[in-house]
Amino acid sequence: MDKNIHSWNSENSSYSNVDYFRNIRNFLSDKTFLVMDSKRKSYSIYFAIENHILEIDNDHSFLNEPESFFSSYKNSSYLKNGSKSDDDYSMYDTKSNWNNNINSYIESYLRSQICIDSYILGDSDKNNDSEFNSYIYGKVRNSGESKSTSIITSTNETNDSDFTKRESSNDLDETQKYKHLWVECENCYGLNYKKFLKSKMNICEHCGYHLKMSSSDRIELSIDPGTWNPMDEDMVSLDPIEFHSEEEPYKNRLDSYQKRTGLKEAVQTGTGQLNGIPVAIGIMDFQFMGGSMGSVVGEKITRLIEYATNQLLPLIIVCASGGARMQEGSLSLMQMAKISSALYDYQINQKLFYVSILTSPTTGGVTASFGMLGDIIIAEPNAYIAFAGKRVIEQTLNKEVPEGSQSAEFLFQKGLFDSIVPRNLLKEVLTELFQFHGFFPLTQNEK
Repeated sequence: MDKNIHSWNSENSSYSNVDYFRNIRNFLSDKTFLVMDSKRKSYSIYFAIENHILEIDNDHSFLNEPESFFSSYKNSSYLKNGSKSDDDYSMYDTKSNWNNNINSYIESYLRSQICIDSYILGDSDKNNDSEFNSYIYGKVRNSGESKSTSIITSTNETNDSDFTKRESSNDLDETQKYKHLWVECENCYGLNYKKFLKSKMNICEHCGYHLKMSSSDRIELSIDPGTWNPMDEDMVSLDPIEFHSEEEPYKNRLDSYQKRTGLKEAVQTGTGQLNGIPVAIGIMDFQFMGGSMGSVVGEKITRLIEYATNQLLPLIIVCASGGARMQEGSLSLMQMAKISSALYDYQINQKLFYVSILTSPTTGGVTASFGMLGDIIIAEPNAYIAFAGKRVIEQTLNKEVPEGSQSAEFLFQKGLFDSIVPRNLLKEVLTELFQFHGFFPLTQNEK
């Protein structure tokens, strides 16, 4: 017998089931699935996304017990490359809860593919999880308002203009509304679910690219819980040269970044323990005015170095900066010499140990000063490291900068730093370096 094809257009719904499939076409392709209900009865379902086809094998218990059709993806098995016969399919009349059954199955399948379940998401995440579902499936009005689904025998009769118009407007609105749930990879443009990204150290699950991290996340990654003691956290920038621009006054810009990031400046400094080893650490935050180095950033780093010198602590500075802050003019450039002078006393006179960690991007005055003065210089994979940016060089010299010539891997081959260390190994590498240079974890009595 010929295959029968179901169409899910609904005149009174804000989104038809065709729209659901268009929204999730990146998650599903043409596949056949074997699904079990709560009574362990099997059903074969074939999806053809582009042609809007749904085919179900001949088993009338599906319609008799729609509420148990899709019990849970935990009790389901999926065949990615199943086979189907023309004689194995027949048509069914549509019931009022047809849409719910289809959506329930899609939800179960998606959850099984991207591992979103209650045992991973905490109670505080469940509201966001429902937003995730509505983002994928769209909004549907009361099922009682929808008319019965039509059954057709040809895929060419679908009215593409109906859902094309909706896609260009409604789908765009939905994407904008729920974009805060996802982080797009800068390298492969894959979408990473934000709730999982932090636990993966902001490393793209698709290509392994190291995405930017906030300074607070880096502190949580590097420092043992309960040992972080911030320094000079109330120090804020003024407007020493009364810098004004046509776009936004400097003071107003500082205020907006402080509200946006929750930080007072582009660096956090303090002390803590790294696997039990006391350390002094400064972490720059690119989210605050591009991590630019002004008077306060230079002063906080200098005070951190002087404290580490007096307390004989190993020093870590995590660099992420666009360079000196132009809104403070030559005062920002003076920070390069001030920090370098403090490091000279720390390294040469006191013979202490400083590790510089270069993240993406590290450029300008930071690269030209303390970024490259570490006893050991470590870079993250794929980090952008330079003095002048690619665009500035090309506009100044009228020469094209070779692609990848400012990446960590290329510069490592040229001997610019000592090692490239992924984030998941960084804490252990630092521990071994400190122990090799005579810094060991505190004993119970010393704690």
